[in-house]
Amino acid sequence: MERQYTFGITLVIIGGVFLSLSGILLRNIESASGWQILFYRGLAFSSMLFFILLLKYRTGVFDAFRAIGRPGIWAAVVLGLGSICYVYAILLTTVANAVFIIGSAPLATAFVGWIILKERTPKFGIVAMLISLIGIGLMFADGLLEGRWLGNVVALLVVASFVTFLMIVRSRRHVDMLPATCLGGLVMGGIAGIVADNLTISNHDLIIALLMGFVQFGIGFLCFTIATRYILASEVALFALTESILGPIWVWIGVGEQPSLLTLLGSGIVLVCVVSYCIVGIRDERRRLAVRDLNQA
Repeated sequence: MERQYTFGITLVIIGGVFLSLSGILLRNIESASGWQILFYRGLAFSSMLFFILLLKYRTGVFDAFRAIGRPGIWAAVVLGLGSICYVYAILLTTVANAVFIIGSAPLATAFVGWIILKERTPKFGIVAMLISLIGIGLMFADGLLEGRWLGNVVALLVVASFVTFLMIVRSRRHVDMLPATCLGGLVMGGIAGIVADNLTISNHDLIIALLMGFVQFGIGFLCFTIATRYILASEVALFALTESILGPIWVWIGVGEQPSLLTLLGSGIVLVCVVSYCIVGIRDERRRLAVRDLNQA
């Protein structure tokens, strides 16, 4: 059991490391537009997931796609749009601003679950949500001062899409929704292919776009998915913050993109709130599991 737990934590950290590379990869694009990057990234991501689904279901792979139904199609659309916003958030603002606003997603999910699904949310969680808004506000203030406010707005759209995707997936717990995630990559690539002026890019930029689909996003997401089998969802959310912490560090070291004081203050507040919320969630979830085990004994 201890080995499985360690394995799960290791997978989440590895996944976070891969996902944290998005900023530095995008900052090294030479001339390709965001839409061109999204086209190749989306196709690469969907190709990788389809290969995994093919290994899992073999001849029944298309039945798995049919099983997601209309909710799965909506989930794919939301995920595809969110993935587009993710790339443009990093292109339009600093990596630190983008990833820490996006990193507030666990709190936003809890808030929506509390308001819409009437899920029980501890008072501590509500307080953490409210305090995190101060941190996000500071990063928005920085965006206004630096003329990068639009990137912060797009980052909030990423959070909204992520929360919506999770709400849909929660409503279909009995169905494997990985095919919907696979279709999300096609939505991303399809929209980008329609909007892009042309799809001709340099070999340098093509390699980066494919790396973002196959390796950065593909392997990162795969690690997170497998990790959920071994550790609690709240633990996944906690250790996934590796992405938010490392992302700004890579661009700081690689291209000299140094976060401002307001960004550091705001991201620090958001990080403390999310970490605290996740730790409390882990404690409560373990307590519930212990009670359940006692009742079953």
